Amino acid sequence: MKTDFSKEFIWHVLLLAAVFLMLWPILFMISTSFKDLNQVFESTLNPLPWPPTFSNYLSVLESFPLLTYIWNTFFIAAVVTVCKAATSVLAAFAFVYYDFKYKETVFNGMLLTFFIPITVLIMPNYLMMAKLDLLDTPWGVILPCLVDGMGVFLMRQTMRSIPKPLLEAAILDGAKPHQILWKVVLPLIKPSVLAVSILFFINSWNEYFWPLLILQDKDNYTLPLALQMFISAEGGSEWGIAMAVATLTSLPPLLLYCFCQKFIINTFMQSGVKG
Repeated sequence: MKTDFSKEFIWHVLLLAAVFLMLWPILFMISTSFKDLNQVFESTLNPLPWPPTFSNYLSVLESFPLLTYIWNTFFIAAVVTVCKAATSVLAAFAFVYYDFKYKETVFNGMLLTFFIPITVLIMPNYLMMAKLDLLDTPWGVILPCLVDGMGVFLMRQTMRSIPKPLLEAAILDGAKPHQILWKVVLPLIKPSVLAVSILFFINSWNEYFWPLLILQDKDNYTLPLALQMFISAEGGSEWGIAMAVATLTSLPPLLLYCFCQKFIINTFMQSGVKG
């Protein structure tokens, strides 16, 4: 018994240490955002700013068109999320419930896209956006991101766990394919769709390199680009203001995850319905 207790204690200590290492950057960011410049350099590792100051946030709100950048980022992330979720569900439905020639070949070819480095696709996508005259527009950022192979794969795996008798009963009742998808399949996989959509949204919200190539006008910048621009303009010395901008940038996806975490956890704990 003592041996088992000691093993559990060691594992708990290791897990707590891992959690601390994961949370420390977030704690450091929030803590530094409430420090003035003297506190930043005098008590860098102290997570408790005293006295806390809101001057960094006031400076950001006064000199930084934050609402414009939030809207730009939200618009791109929302459109990308909706399109990726829709294409993932529709493609997965076709792969699971339809038989067509070369179905497995097409699906395996889609899986091969996981192994293509993103840097290989940057130049073709950039040239295509230039040909379409979509440079320096939100649609130039959105268009190459409308389909996600991982989303198709996850939705396909989820749909395969749905009991066949449910679909057969719907077919016997005269339901059309779109009715089966909308009234039978989607209600059963709703938590999985929501969880994958949240991951799509967070990834799009944090995207930096592709918007950096496409967007040139500062009025079209997303939050990650604006954050880098702001830090560069300040010469990298205003740590408190920079961390205030970083905190405001991280807040929307963090709140989204906090409100929807039960769907994400349930999606990873159980796939589809139990039969």
